[in-house]
Amino acid sequence: MFRGSNSGNGTHSLGYLPPRPLLGPVPAGAGVSAGETDLLELEAPPGRGWTGAGGRWRLWPLRMALWAALLVIAYRGVTAIVFNPAGALRAGGTASAGATAGQFPVALAEAYASEFGQVYLNFSPATQAQREQELAAFVPASVAAANPDLGWDGAGQMSLQSEQVAGITVQDRQHAVVTLLATVNGQLMELGVPVIASAGGVVVAGEPAWLPAPHQVSPPPQPGGASDPVAQGELMNELPAFFAAYANGDTAALSRFAARGAALTGLGGAVAFDSIASVHVPPGGAVRQITVTVIWQVPNQGSPGIAKIAMTYRVSVLALQSGKWYVIEISASTEAVGAK
Repeated sequence: MFRGSNSGNGTHSLGYLPPRPLLGPVPAGAGVSAGETDLLELEAPPGRGWTGAGGRWRLWPLRMALWAALLVIAYRGVTAIVFNPAGALRAGGTASAGATAGQFPVALAEAYASEFGQVYLNFSPATQAQREQELAAFVPASVAAANPDLGWDGAGQMSLQSEQVAGITVQDRQHAVVTLLATVNGQLMELGVPVIASAGGVVVAGEPAWLPAPHQVSPPPQPGGASDPVAQGELMNELPAFFAAYANGDTAALSRFAARGAALTGLGGAVAFDSIASVHVPPGGAVRQITVTVIWQVPNQGSPGIAKIAMTYRVSVLALQSGKWYVIEISASTEAVGAK
């Protein structure tokens, strides 16, 4: 610290301020400005003695309240673990039974509605009594007594060819509608089955609803444009032998066409290779996503001749050397047969 000379008039040169008390009134003639006097008054109001730690006594009630809250929380946690360990475990788990206890049993309702549909979508006067008995196992006793055939008038026939769950609409914890996609009498349709769940059980609430089959949509235009003629010619030298090995499930032959790290599994002789109907190779680099339509020979069961069927594949290929392509992956194609 440096000090200027004292001029004797109570002022000091730049760089020096006289020592001042941190607390208590400022002595007269100490050379303190008005702003500094205000600051000192905030630090220690005149006429008041030292109250300890600058008002820290006000924090003690808050601290006591905080400690009391923590003790209550700790006490409740300990008592919950001691007297109800299962409930405490559920509270801390993310996939526990308590998290799903109030939810609608979707999987159970779908399976139940599927079993119901196999009975409901088949009827014939010759099996009416059996159908009524089987339906009674799915609906409330009051419904079975008042409407044993569940809407059928007892005439005609209906035959179910296939059926599966298409979806479910859950309305609340007890009510939902399961939608079945089915083919009856050769016609595709949907069946809405109202289901009620409670206490781990389910029941079909009443008569279901015949709904329209999903409507067909127009697929978006396929990207790509013209095929790469050079790469297409090179691939046509490789693809027939590859698909012949793919049809037979010849592991050794498939390994010669597989890119490094690729795992290819063939069809195990379920079909035989006939020919390549078309190949589309988009322009690009070493890796291409090509579309190949293959004609398979399908063995006939007890009938002469050979059935043929065209199927379209999406094949990911890699060019490592000039004119030589390797298969990375093969899967179904989203492109329709013949749409290039």
